[in-house]
Amino acid sequence: MEFETLVQTRRSVRGYKSDPVPRATIEDIIAVAKGAPSSMNTQPWHIHVLTGAPLERVRQRNTETMLGGAKANREIHTHGEYDGVHRQRQVAIAIKLFGAMGIERNDKIMRQDWVMRGFRQFDAPVSVVLTYDRALDPGAVVHFDLGALSYGICLAAWDRGLGTVINGQGIMRSEIVREEAAIPDDEVIMTCIAMGYPNDEFPANTVRADRESNDRIARFVGFAD
Repeated sequence: MEFETLVQTRRSVRGYKSDPVPRATIEDIIAVAKGAPSSMNTQPWHIHVLTGAPLERVRQRNTETMLGGAKANREIHTHGEYDGVHRQRQVAIAIKLFGAMGIERNDKIMRQDWVMRGFRQFDAPVSVVLTYDRALDPGAVVHFDLGALSYGICLAAWDRGLGTVINGQGIMRSEIVREEAAIPDDEVIMTCIAMGYPNDEFPANTVRADRESNDRIARFVGFAD
């Protein structure tokens, strides 16, 4: 695709076909995405791609652990609950998703099922787990670099007919992911990306998040106009 078309048509996919994704296709996606910029060319990322039985074990253990009342155990520092305008944007996309899925506000069972879908990585056939070297902590700069890599993966996948969603829920219990994927202890698990062929019949896949207008997010200093 042309770049602007690629960016403007890409959306987060939360419902997938069960069709396997060829390893060669994922290799191509990584080859493109690793062209992302990184601080001083450090290229600090490691990529662990899960499918099949290991991914199913992650799903099952994530679900059992979280349903059992366990707290999240992520390896990176997080902001906690959103507030203000960030909370407003979070609620706005949730309203769209729940509306598409027919989930009522007071339907606790369906709302919990939606959360569990996230812990199951939306039943995607592939999970791409992104890590970085622990020696680089505290990792504000490296987090920026892995964000660039993440977007590259999402765009390269979309260009090949694959959907993705960056899914922090998938690594909420990082020790499970580490064990099942055999991730070395000297790497920090940052996030994962669910990947697969979009199921066009899944209602939430029609949803796109709104974006703020330029005048809400950008300032221009020193321009004549």
